Amino acid sequence: MNPAIIHQKIQVLAEVDVLVIGAGTAGCCAAMSSARQGADTLLIDRYGFTGGASTGILDTFYGFFTPGDEPRKVVGGLPDQVVDELAKHHAMYLRPNTYGAGTGVTYNPEVLKWVWDRLLLGSGVKLLLHTVLIDAELNSAGRIVGVVVSTRQGLCRIKAKRFIDVSGDAQLCHHAQIPYEIAGQIDPAQTLTTTFRMVNVDLDTFNAAGGKKMLAQKMASVDLQKHPLPRRKGSFHAMPMPGCTSTVAVRVADVDPMDSGDLTTAEIQGRQQAFVYEKFVRDCIPGYEQACIGGLSVQIGVRESRRVYGEYRLTREDCLTARKFDDVVLVCGAPIEDHRQSSAGEDETAWAYVPDGQVYHVPYRTLVAKDRDELWVAGRCFSATHDAHASCRSMGQTMSMGQAVGLAAAMSLKHNCGASDVSISELQEKLRQIGAVLDMPEKIAYTAVEAWGRNR
Repeated sequence: MNPAIIHQKIQVLAEVDVLVIGAGTAGCCAAMSSARQGADTLLIDRYGFTGGASTGILDTFYGFFTPGDEPRKVVGGLPDQVVDELAKHHAMYLRPNTYGAGTGVTYNPEVLKWVWDRLLLGSGVKLLLHTVLIDAELNSAGRIVGVVVSTRQGLCRIKAKRFIDVSGDAQLCHHAQIPYEIAGQIDPAQTLTTTFRMVNVDLDTFNAAGGKKMLAQKMASVDLQKHPLPRRKGSFHAMPMPGCTSTVAVRVADVDPMDSGDLTTAEIQGRQQAFVYEKFVRDCIPGYEQACIGGLSVQIGVRESRRVYGEYRLTREDCLTARKFDDVVLVCGAPIEDHRQSSAGEDETAWAYVPDGQVYHVPYRTLVAKDRDELWVAGRCFSATHDAHASCRSMGQTMSMGQAVGLAAAMSLKHNCGASDVSISELQEKLRQIGAVLDMPEKIAYTAVEAWGRNR
């Protein structure tokens, strides 16, 4: 049957100004910033909770601070409001990072689910969970005018005037046949990671025995016959809950995350690896003798899949030369952090750093799909090369992308213009008004990490 005929028979569930696809960090901030400008905004997601990777996989926001001895806070606006709410409920702390990525904001993901809900609904966002995008509806000019989604009621259509693809995998762009690069086509794709939490950890005993330094030494010298660790590196860090640590150690390579078969195999391998680590720390690490896995990530963490071609593509050179752009909408000081497997099958992470104490600009054009006037992209599928993406994928930056595109979408409706014709100066002024950072701050971000409020 002709797809157009099928679409005609599917009931229209909603008609809105702005439709946001994906309720991850970028999507939540995009929906909030759009709705707060008065646009009728609907946010949809396939899961039963908001936050995406921030609540289903991870527990630390990176990108808020530049690395180095004199850190600057380079993310602000809506992301600050998220952390403020976490701080009010004693559900976060600032955690120094030993790999040069800058201080992270470690939080309780379960509290964050509640925080996202409250902020979204308080901003006037319409929220529809358990909703999966399955097709795009195009007009005769090839422009997106609606989508088809799978809901609990069955297949439905949603009409909108503007669209924001923050699905991580560029699902809307894929269905609308908008060009993108698939991770792994040019450069090796980054590896996937299943995260997990350990409970009943005696952190006092662990720290007294040498803490992270001791753990690294034990992993490096492990007897692989007894404990066949997939990699002998990883992060076991305390969470803001007593006796609980979070682990980023699992690494699964050579996976096409857009292939269900590949992803199924990766999910199984990730879980298998997690329990290998559990046995290792129980047997070998002081403080973990009575600990066990208390939770696995909702799905394996995917670092990259599809990257849409925008009006501009952020490059490695842009990052490593701290390049500045006139249409800046956020900044980043994070290093290129490329998790990969070597040709010999060994685990490795390639690092390359932004010049010390500097940041690069992320231009608005990286968030506008090329030659489109109705569509923005943000988060994991924004327009960047493999290396630039490996720097600018931190959640501090994805939240900043979201607040920029949400404002831009609302502005385009107000001024009846396309995405590329949005006034950059007006957009930048609105971003500054809500606290976004568009230039390197002169003030050092903090000297102690006791509480969020004392560091701002």
